[in-house]
Amino acid sequence: MEAEIIAVGSEMLASDRLDTNSLYLTGELNNLGIEVVRKSVIGDDRDRLAGAVRDALSRSQILIVSGGLGPTEDDVTREAVAQALQRKLIYSEEIAEALEKRFAQARRKMAEVNRRQAFVIEGAEVLPNDRGTAPGLWLEEPGAVAMLLPGPPHEIKAMFERQCLPRLARIAPRFAIRTLSLRVAGMGESDLDELIAPVYKKYTNPVTTILAGNGEIQVHFRARCATPEEAEALLAEVAAPVELLLGDRVFSRNGDSVEAVVGGLLRKANATLAVAESCTGGMLGERVTSVPGSSAYFKGGFITYTEAMKIEMLGVSPETIERFGAVSRETAEAMAAGARRRTDATYGIAITGVAGPDAAAGPNGAVVAPGTVYIAVADASGTHISHRQFLGERQRVRIFSSALALDALRKRILGRE
Repeated sequence: MEAEIIAVGSEMLASDRLDTNSLYLTGELNNLGIEVVRKSVIGDDRDRLAGAVRDALSRSQILIVSGGLGPTEDDVTREAVAQALQRKLIYSEEIAEALEKRFAQARRKMAEVNRRQAFVIEGAEVLPNDRGTAPGLWLEEPGAVAMLLPGPPHEIKAMFERQCLPRLARIAPRFAIRTLSLRVAGMGESDLDELIAPVYKKYTNPVTTILAGNGEIQVHFRARCATPEEAEALLAEVAAPVELLLGDRVFSRNGDSVEAVVGGLLRKANATLAVAESCTGGMLGERVTSVPGSSAYFKGGFITYTEAMKIEMLGVSPETIERFGAVSRETAEAMAAGARRRTDATYGIAITGVAGPDAAAGPNGAVVAPGTVYIAVADASGTHISHRQFLGERQRVRIFSSALALDALRKRILGRE
C-alpha cells in the first residue's frame, strides 16, 4: 500500500518554513507498513490543489492533505478536494454549534468567517479536533482513502493518532517497514560508496541510500517485510558487513549525532571537555552544548579570534604565532593545551583556520589559503593534530571543521587516534 502527502499553504513555499508534518506522518505510516512514495507542497490555489489531489488518488491508495482548513479565504483545501472528487460541500449545523460553543468557552465571540469551517465534503466522515477549530475529514473513494488534516503540528498529531491510525490499521496490509541509519565520519561520499557497494548491491530489499552533508555521510537501509522481526533480521544481514568495512568511521547506528555520541563517551569516562575556537567562532561549543545534560562534562570555551586573544586567554606564546602563524599546527597545539590547562579539563579541543572566502597572511609573507584548518585534541598523554584543506564556502568550512573536531575527540577517547 502506497501513500502520498500534500502540504497546503503558500507560506510553506517560503525559504524560512519547513514541512515537519510530513516527516511525522511518514514515520507513522511506515510503522503501519505503508510506503510514502511522494510528497508535495502546493500553494493556496484551488485549481492547482484539485489537480494534485486527482493525480495522487489515481496513483496511490492513501492520500493525506495537511493544512488549508482554516476559516479564511486562502484556506482552500475543502473546496479543492470537493472539486477534485466532484462532490458537494454541505453546511453542518452540528459543527457550527460546536464551534460557537468552543469560542464561548474561551469567552470570545465567534467571527462569521469561522462558519466556513462547518462545511463538510459530501460523504465524508468528520474527524473531531479537540486542539483547534478546524475539523478533519476522512473520505473514501474506490480503491483509495483521503484524509484532510489541520496544519498546526499539535493539532495534526493528536488528530492522526486518535482518529486516523485506528482506521488505517483496519485497512493497512500486514507489512513492516524498518530502517537503520549508519552515520560515518572521515570519508568522502564516492570513496564510501565504492567500498560498500559490493555488499548492498546484492539486495533490492532493503533499499540503500547514501546521503552526504554537514561533515558526515549517512547510509540508510530500509527494509519491507511481512513482520518486524524479518525486517530487523534483514537489516542486520546487510548492515553487519557494511559496518565491518567501515570500521571505526561509523560513529552512530541509532541516529545520534556525533556531539551526542561524544557526550555519552565523556559521561561514561567521567571526563570533561574545554574548547578553543578561532575560525568556527563558537560553533563547536554550540554543538557540544546542544546535547541535553552537557553541563555534566563541558567546562567551557574560548573564542579567540585574534592573535592577542590567543596569547592572553590561552597562553599561546607570541613567539609561536610569530614563527608559525596563527593558522598552524603549532598554534592549534598550544590552543588545545591552553584550553585544557585553564579549565582543568580532561580534554581540550582547538580549531584554528581560514574559513574564507579570502586568504590570510601567514608568517614571513606566506599566504594561507581559504579552507585551511588545523584541529588539535589534547589530553594528559599529549596532543594529536590534524590538518585539512576544505573546499567550499565559509559556512561549509566551519561546519566541516566542527564535525571533524568532534570525531577526532571521539577517536581519542576510544584510544583510536
